[in-house]
This record gives sequence, C-alpha cells and structure tokens, in this order.
Amino acid sequence: MKVVDFWFDALSPYAWLAFDRLPQALEGLNVVVNYQPVLLAGLLAHWGQKGPAEITPKRAWTYRQVLWLAQQQGTPLQLPQPHPFNPLALQRLAVAAAPAGGTPSRRTVELLFRHVWCRDGADPNDPAALATLTAAVAPQRDPASDAAKAELRARTEAAVALGLFGVPTLVADGRAFFGLDALPMLRAALVGEPWFAGPAWDEAGQQPPGLQRKPA
Repeated sequence: MKVVDFWFDALSPYAWLAFDRLPQALEGLNVVVNYQPVLLAGLLAHWGQKGPAEITPKRAWTYRQVLWLAQQQGTPLQLPQPHPFNPLALQRLAVAAAPAGGTPSRRTVELLFRHVWCRDGADPNDPAALATLTAAVAPQRDPASDAAKAELRARTEAAVALGLFGVPTLVADGRAFFGLDALPMLRAALVGEPWFAGPAWDEAGQQPPGLQRKPA
C-alpha cells in the first residue's frame, strides 16, 4: 500500500479543488492518504514569497481561474469574504480533530473546506459559524490549547524541512507534487510509469540556476 501525504491550508482554493478531485485521481489504487494541516503563510514567509492574493492583478486572475476550474470539474466553490483571511482557527481545529501527532480524517478536512468555500461568500471567521463548525468536527482536543498551537507550528516547520513551498502539495515515495494540476503526475508516479524510474526527476532538480535578480 502506498502512502500519500496531502499538505493543505483551508485558505487555498486550489487545495479545496485538489481535495475534491483526489478520489478520482487515485481511483483503483491501493493508497492511504494522510491529511497534513499547515499554515501557508509560514511556508511563504520561509521562502520569501507573496501569496497570489497579495499581488493585485494575480489576485483577480486567481479568483477567475478557480471559479472556472470549479465549474469545469463540478466542484462547488463560492469566494468567501474576506479573502485572504486568517486561517489559524481552522488549521488548529484540523490539528485538534486528531490525537496528538495524528492526522484529521477526510470527513473533518471536507468540513473545513466546505466551511470556507461553500457558504455563499460568508466570513470563515464568523464566531457563530466557527462554533457550528467546531461542534460538527467534535475535536478530540482543545483547538486553542498550547499543544494544538505548537503542533501546527511543528507541522509547518516539517513541511519547510521537506522543501514544500505551497499548498496543496502531495508527497509520495519521497517526491513532492505541487498543485491541483499535479494530480495526473502523482497518479503516474504511483502506478509506476517508467519515466519516474529514469534519471529525469533527479536531473531536473539539480539544474543549476541561471540569472538571479538582486533584492530591490
């Protein structure tokens, strides 16, 4: 049996789209999926990157693209307001839904994503809505506890240590596949397509950098 780690932040519409499409991508394969909550902001900060919604024209393109992708693949998606928002409460809830060191169930992760992306543009941090979500998740631990906060930080640091730079990222057999559009590539690796047994994967990762911009 293969193991796939699905690293996610409910803040990301691409993570929601990939989550919804994942069963089709893995259909017929003997795979177990571990859902790994992280903070996208922590990854971006480590690598010195801005999120798509922090660049004005890219923000507009991102929302247009995810709405189009959603209707193409039949995934419900409504843009929450505001976005981006602070996902700490949701990601800590994901951590607290499992025993210490464990991972949340697919049901829990789906509840989190639907809370953000399937509520008619509502604020994901509305206190009443968060209370309803928490009751539905029924976490095993207190999401506001120091332990849950520390575990979320540790997971984000673990993602950085693996070289992850964004969400969704799916890791299988030591290889990281970034983004919704990487799902076919992930499946190809899992079924053992010959390309993955050759040198191309490693050689591409060792390509020397060319021209590099100096910081402004």
